[in-house]
Order: sequence, then C-alpha cells, then structure tokens
Amino acid sequence: GGDILAYAEGAECYNEDVIRPLDNPLRPAAGLKVLRGNIAPNGAIVKPSAATDALLEHEGEAYVFENIEDMKANIDREDLPVTADTVLVLKGCGPKGYPGMPEVGNMPIPARLVKEGVRDMVRVSDARMSGTAYGTVILHVSPESNAGGNLGLVQTGDRIRLSVGQGTLDVLVSDEVLAERRAAWVPEPPRYDRGYAKLYTETVLQADKGADLDFLVGKDTRPVTRESH
Repeated sequence: GGDILAYAEGAECYNEDVIRPLDNPLRPAAGLKVLRGNIAPNGAIVKPSAATDALLEHEGEAYVFENIEDMKANIDREDLPVTADTVLVLKGCGPKGYPGMPEVGNMPIPARLVKEGVRDMVRVSDARMSGTAYGTVILHVSPESNAGGNLGLVQTGDRIRLSVGQGTLDVLVSDEVLAERRAAWVPEPPRYDRGYAKLYTETVLQADKGADLDFLVGKDTRPVTRESH
C-alpha cells in the first residue's frame, strides 16, 4: 500500500475527542514501553497510558509475594507492612509459573491502603494482565522467577527503581549480593509431573520469545517465497 496519510488527505474530523490529531495526542507517551535492568535483563513491559504519571519515575521498598497463593492469602492483611510507596512484587506467574503466565499482574491494592485512599501502586511481576486493566503495572519480566530469573532473587525490603522515561527497572543491590542469593536459590517444585502440563512447562519459552513451545519454533532458515507455499 501507499502512504496512509495520503488516503486521509482532506478528511474532516467531527470530534477530536474521539480521533485526536497527531499534534494533540490524548497522552504523549502511551502504547507499550519496554524496560530493562537487573530485574529484567531480557525485558519487561509497562503500559504508560494505563499508569499513574507520578509513578512512572519511582523508587520504593519491595514487598514480595513468593507465589500466587502467598499473594491471595496476605494481600488484604490488616498488618501488611506496606505504604503507598511500596513496590509490590509477585513471583511464580510467568510462562512456566502457575503455569501459563496468567492475568494476575495487576495485583489488587492492599485493603488497608484502599481504606486510606490509595488507588495505584507500582507492581512488578512475570505475569500478564488484561488489556483493559489499569495501573502502574510492570509485566512480562523476563527471565521469569521459575526459570531462574533475577526476579526470583528480589527480597522484601530491597529498593526497586523504575524509570519509564529511561526504560529501566532495577533492584538496588549489588551484583555480588545477587550472586550470593542465586547460589542459595531453590526453585519451586513443578505443579505437574505428567501430561500436557508437564510437557508445556518443560518446553515453553520466555515472554520475550512469545511464550512459544521450543519444539514448535521453525527450523527452516530458507527464505520464504511464493513458490515455497
């Protein structure tokens, strides 16, 4: 096809609240943003248009949920030691975790903070969330915790720094500390020991590779031509 703008030449917009001009976008930094850092060496995703602007540059202490059961059992505890500045971290929910990379990345705001009027917090996980969900939610952390990613080494009390402007996500501990934690890290036992779920868990690739199964990835390196179809 030709230049898409050529097709729109002379078109009239009757309501710019519905279709915004390029020089007056609804938000200047929307869409998706890839973040990288020592938590997500292979990348993580944030949706700036769904986030709170004031949280796009943020540093705070982590509160870690080791798995989905931990999160569900404790998120609404009245004595949960969190503030509005806390960074909630959820492990074990990537492609291999849970398993299947479920839509649980937009963790609920802790009940005690909701009562105080808090409506958004930075949340970090290897999970997904619905495309219609909102919040300052960092998703698809790769490698995931169940695959030995650094997300699995983050501990409650670590400081996490997020800069959407710079495209970075880091836990503020040294490489030496991460190496010590890695040496002591023990993966969670698999949830399934047979059948498709076991096959899936053993062969699924990471989020940055599309969570495909490794044996389905094409091996033919010949260029695709009309004659080859």
